[in-house]
Amino acid sequence: MARRNDHTREEIRCMALDAAETIAATQGYRGISTRGIATAIGYTVGTLYLVFENLDDIILQVNGRTLDKLYDWVRGRCSDDTSAPDEALLVLAGAYIAYAENNALRWNMLFEQTEGRSELLPEWYQRKRERVLALVETALQPLSEDEDEIRHLGLVLWAGIHGICTLKIRRRMDIAGKLSAEEMCQMLIDNFLRGFNLNKMNSDA
Repeated sequence: MARRNDHTREEIRCMALDAAETIAATQGYRGISTRGIATAIGYTVGTLYLVFENLDDIILQVNGRTLDKLYDWVRGRCSDDTSAPDEALLVLAGAYIAYAENNALRWNMLFEQTEGRSELLPEWYQRKRERVLALVETALQPLSEDEDEIRHLGLVLWAGIHGICTLKIRRRMDIAGKLSAEEMCQMLIDNFLRGFNLNKMNSDA
C-alpha cells in the first residue's frame, strides 16, 4: 500500500481518474467504487476522500473526461469545408453514434449519473456539455443570424439524434422497422430543415 507522500495530490487525482476510467470502460457505471479505485492505485479509500469530495465527484470528473473525448472524436470527423447544414449535421450525427457504439459503457455513464439529479451540475461540467452542442450550433449557423434561435434549434435537433442513438445502443432498432440509424438520422435532419425553411418562408411572406 502506497503512502500519501509517495505522490502529490495532483498525481493521486490523475491516478484515481485513470483507474476509474478503466473500470468504467470495462464494467460501466455500476462497477465503479471507491474501494475498487483505491485498490487499483495502491492507496486507501481515506486518501481518495482527501482528493475528491465523494464517489459522485469522481464519476463526474470521469464523465467530464468522456465529454472531452466525445468532443475531440466528433470534431475530428467534421470538415471545415462542409458548409451545407444537412451534410454537416449528418456527419455530426454519424460521428456521435459511432462514438457511443465504440464506448457504450462510458457513453451510458454520462446519463446514468445525472438521471433524476435535482441539483445543478458544476459550471465546468456544463461548459464541457455546451462545447459538444456548439458543434451542432455551428452547423446550423447558415440558417439564422439569431443566436438564441440557433441554440434552440440545436437543442431540439440533437435531442432527436440522441434518441436515435439511444435506440441503437440499447438494441431497440426493431422499433424503427427496417430503417437503420443512419437512415433515421437522414430523415430527421431532412425533415427538420425542410420544416424550418417552410416556416421561415411563411414568416417572411
